[in-house]
Amino acid sequence: MCGQNVIRSVMAEVLAKHYFGRSLYVASAGVRPGDNDPFVEAALDELGLTIGKHRPHSLEDLEDLNFDLIVTLAPEAHHAALDLTARYPVEVEYWPTMDPTLAAGGSREQTLNAYRALRDTLVDRVRDRFRYAAKARV
Repeated sequence: MCGQNVIRSVMAEVLAKHYFGRSLYVASAGVRPGDNDPFVEAALDELGLTIGKHRPHSLEDLEDLNFDLIVTLAPEAHHAALDLTARYPVEVEYWPTMDPTLAAGGSREQTLNAYRALRDTLVDRVRDRFRYAAKARV
């Protein structure tokens, strides 16, 4: 979960599905929906991945809120998830994650480098966090 479900949470969802397939149920959301970001697709394409038909949505748009865990990637999302846990028994983890739009420079390559850095950080975090959880379910 992140602010707008257009960069960080989308990448994390695609990566989790790629590495863990059907062994984990994964869905991403934002505090509020935004518009797809083309640099996300470009950074994922370098790994042979795509966001597919993803359309940004908010947590309330998800069909099912029976999650065991919500991983938040932005302060705003973390606060919203903590508010949600007052009504649902869900564990919340906060992974402070940079917003590549703030770190991006002026050129296309500088911007793409910021998105690559985010992608690589999320690859490591997702693989490390869910490696054993996925094995336990198989």
